[in-house]
Amino acid sequence: MKLAQMFEQIVGDGSGVRFVAYDGSVAGPEDAEATIDLRSRTGLRYIATAPGDLGLARAFVTGHLDIEGDLHFALQSLLGGIRQDVGWSDRAELLRALGTDALRPPPRPVEEAPPPLRRGRRHSKSRDAAAIQHHYDVSNLFYSYILGPTMAYTCAVYERPDSTLEEAQKEKFDLACRKLGLKPGMRLLDVGCGWGGMVMHAAEHYGVKVLGVTLATQQAEWGAKTIVDAGLGDRAEIRHLDYRDVREGEFDAVSSIGLTEHIGLANLPAYFSFLAGRLKPGGRLLNHCITRPNDLMSSRTGGFIDRYIFPDGELEGIGTLVTEMNNHGFEVRHEENLREHYAMTLRDWGANLEANWDAAVAEVGVGRARVWRLYLAGSRVGFEKNHIQLHQVLGVRLGADAASGMALRPDW
Repeated sequence: MKLAQMFEQIVGDGSGVRFVAYDGSVAGPEDAEATIDLRSRTGLRYIATAPGDLGLARAFVTGHLDIEGDLHFALQSLLGGIRQDVGWSDRAELLRALGTDALRPPPRPVEEAPPPLRRGRRHSKSRDAAAIQHHYDVSNLFYSYILGPTMAYTCAVYERPDSTLEEAQKEKFDLACRKLGLKPGMRLLDVGCGWGGMVMHAAEHYGVKVLGVTLATQQAEWGAKTIVDAGLGDRAEIRHLDYRDVREGEFDAVSSIGLTEHIGLANLPAYFSFLAGRLKPGGRLLNHCITRPNDLMSSRTGGFIDRYIFPDGELEGIGTLVTEMNNHGFEVRHEENLREHYAMTLRDWGANLEANWDAAVAEVGVGRARVWRLYLAGSRVGFEKNHIQLHQVLGVRLGADAASGMALRPDW
């Protein structure tokens, strides 16, 4: 059996994607928007020896499998077309056609998370630090090629369909400030602050004193320098620090934008309790994070995301997050889903990467650049198909008299 026939058996003939294999076989329309090119037996071995998306990712990252044309279209089509009813007899036939050597795993790509990240207790401080550094301490210049001038690596908020990425990122930070009710003289703690976008926006536009903390060394260095260059050193500070090691308290507000994905389901009670303990009575928390679309799905991420993007990352359903917030120090006052906004954000990040492709490859190597090309396109499809969501949840730590300090209706 030729590889193209196998492809049609697994995907069907309605994917709209063309398939070309090293054995000379071809399937799919000639005028397809995207062509999958399986270039070698090694690529086949990657796919055959790792379940789900991990094998495909290994083949793609190493260049043994390529997707020519519109990568987003290809992934969107494949995700909707893969058959779930391939019987055992068909599977046995496929295995015989592949040959036994196809089940011999090739070497893992060097971009895959190394074994030391898997040592120690899951979500211990040392293991979390290693996981964060694996993903974020790559190259500030590389991230700037993708993220653009704002260096904001979280879901933007698009006020209009034609908003630019920079406009949408600034609106995201401003919406967070408005929801938190920030006013001059207040104190804000930003946990998982990244390169300091929220820290600087709140300090510059709302006149608050801000402490941001991040586990990524390069982020902290970039943010500290940018704060000084912007003349905000008297109001803003970024520390290379685990949020659990923040000793100050009596903050008026806490922002957590893109951190909860790294916390872990088992640690949510301690996470929310800790943040509540840093707040004054009446203080607010805005928790902004990627979620599952329901509480029935596993919180663990798939093989590709876990090995190449966010080691030990976990995504909970929004019901779980709201419950844990309510049970551990907060009264939840508002929640909204920004799923479509994240798909648009990933679209724009992907366009930035393509526009800066040669420079990105020169900075981090073709393998890592291909990891990001796959990650951005695949995640965009995930949000479009409602496999993942992005939620903002606003909670308040009530005072002894149960006063929330909130307006009768949302005022942001």
